[in-house]
Amino acid sequence: WPDVAIATGRQSIPVLRAIRKASPRTFTVIIQDPRTGPGSADLIAVPEHDRLAGSNVIRTLTAPHVFPPDRLARLRETVPAQIAAVPAPRTCVILGGPNAAYRFTAEARQRLVRALRSLAGHVGGLLITGSRRTPDSLLREVEEGTRDIPRLLWDGTGENPYPHFLAHGDVFVVTADSVNMTGEACATGRPVYVFEPDGGSAKFARFHEALRRYGATKAMPETFAHLEEWSYAPLDSASQIAREIERRWIAARSTGKA
Repeated sequence: WPDVAIATGRQSIPVLRAIRKASPRTFTVIIQDPRTGPGSADLIAVPEHDRLAGSNVIRTLTAPHVFPPDRLARLRETVPAQIAAVPAPRTCVILGGPNAAYRFTAEARQRLVRALRSLAGHVGGLLITGSRRTPDSLLREVEEGTRDIPRLLWDGTGENPYPHFLAHGDVFVVTADSVNMTGEACATGRPVYVFEPDGGSAKFARFHEALRRYGATKAMPETFAHLEEWSYAPLDSASQIAREIERRWIAARSTGKA
């Protein structure tokens, strides 16, 4: 049996339980709230806004992602030609889409385009990307509304430039519906504006308030009198969780519990 077993997603919980029963010495870890209580594993790592608590629970501001500082540093060593053609400073615009909490109404889409046009007056150009949840209508409206602005817009065809967008963006705009993409933007240590579509929820509000308190994000205004500058320690929850897994596993092994 493995020394450490890590699970994420509700469908993996029965498997982890079976491993735990068959091999009590295996140190078990769950990433994200299993909705089965803190006793479901030796260690549970959850985002702070999930509010799960317990002596074996660690809470991070963002979900784990695959953009630690060393990876972003390597990506910054070379600027792809398409990105280099966009004047600096570059604003990376990361679009999500509707979900159970947020709606991208016609009015919300218009607000977003107006804000992007206002912001564009203070930067060189835009790097724009959607996600799997981005409606075609939203991408088309942003594309049309920024047509006269220097930009690189990824329409979902060809190689995904998202890692390079994160590495070479100087300022970020992220729609509030995506916890994961907001966390990835906050891996850069660079200013992140959060655009709020219509709707929201208490859980999303807790998440975004925590990032504002940390100093990573600000609410996106509809008009920009100037471009603000701020910095913060990049958020790398994956490395934080990995260090805690190692520390607690070593402690459990030293007491004969693993």
